[in-house]
Amino acid sequence: MEQTTFDLALPVAIGSDHAGFEYKEEVISYLEGKGIQIKDFGTYSADSVDYPDFAHPVASAVEDGTHAFGILICGSANGVAITANKHQGIRAAICWGDELARLARSHNNSNVLCIPARFVSVPTATEMVDVFQATPFEGGRHENRVKKIACV
Repeated sequence: MEQTTFDLALPVAIGSDHAGFEYKEEVISYLEGKGIQIKDFGTYSADSVDYPDFAHPVASAVEDGTHAFGILICGSANGVAITANKHQGIRAAICWGDELARLARSHNNSNVLCIPARFVSVPTATEMVDVFQATPFEGGRHENRVKKIACV
């Protein structure tokens, strides 16, 4: 199974659509303030865009191992999660609170956090990022379940 914690020597991949743009900018500023390296895959304004154009590059960056983990933000988080989860090596989780972020990591070994900007505050979003990043995968009984997710 994959490593249980994220390698923060690698950059964190982040992307959003127009509905998540402002939150993405806040999360980037927050993480950079903590000394965490970020790769911003867009969007770069609040102009209307298609979320797959940003979710796929973030998912690919995490899947290929060049980035520690991913963060995707859109209005409901559903579109970016559905898109990212099309990638075989991605386990993208929609979270709207700390406990869900913790469980996504500890039980599901999630590697992409999907944040619904229209349903959480910026402080909740940044707290979820902290919890997601800091929570290790428990392995054990959860490891076999996670191995069964792939469609190969």
